[in-house]
Amino acid sequence: MDRGTQADARPGLPPLDGLAGRPALFVMAAEAEYGPALRGRVRPLMTGVGPVEAAVSVTAALTRLHGAGRMPAVVVSLGSAGSQRLEQGRVYQVSAVDYRDMDASALGFAPGITPFLDLPARLPLLTLPDPALPAATLSTGASVVTGAAYAGVTGDMVDMETFAVLRACTAFGVPLIGLRGISDGTAPVTGLMDWTRYLDVIDRRLADAVARLERCIAAGLLDG
Repeated sequence: MDRGTQADARPGLPPLDGLAGRPALFVMAAEAEYGPALRGRVRPLMTGVGPVEAAVSVTAALTRLHGAGRMPAVVVSLGSAGSQRLEQGRVYQVSAVDYRDMDASALGFAPGITPFLDLPARLPLLTLPDPALPAATLSTGASVVTGAAYAGVTGDMVDMETFAVLRACTAFGVPLIGLRGISDGTAPVTGLMDWTRYLDVIDRRLADAVARLERCIAAGLLDG
């Protein structure tokens, strides 16, 4: 993997990492998820936690890159997710994502549908042809889901940023790949330690997933 591209030539631009010779913008929410294995591979844009911070950060980053003529070929969203269904500590690629906070049903819109926006409730993402990285659906929202709250979630896993990152990427015509490691969900979350328990394992497995992503890009994943 190439650590950096010509985007580094201009101060103030978000860092781009090279994947099989293609510029990639990696995004993460929090430093706690950025462990030593990932630090050896990528230099992510840290968005902050939640859909609002993610939307603002990624839109601003892509605006600056677009203005400099240095757009990424792909954006990669990395981090943790919660799930009651999936294996704890394992990394999954995001096949599709919905916005679980959107509910305008009182106005006659189906839950998950943003009023007056011609989009389905669940939006697909680009996925890797790699059986070692199983695909799963994701629900994004501004709350930490735990315990009985999972009953109201439509996705296989939950996070707080990916839907917002996807909407920003769509506005600029850049594909998004989502890779998430399951950090919690089988037991109620009662404190920060319940989230951080598996982050060291997830860090190593996300770094391996990035290496697999690079091989897929070298094989033509982004072509056509």
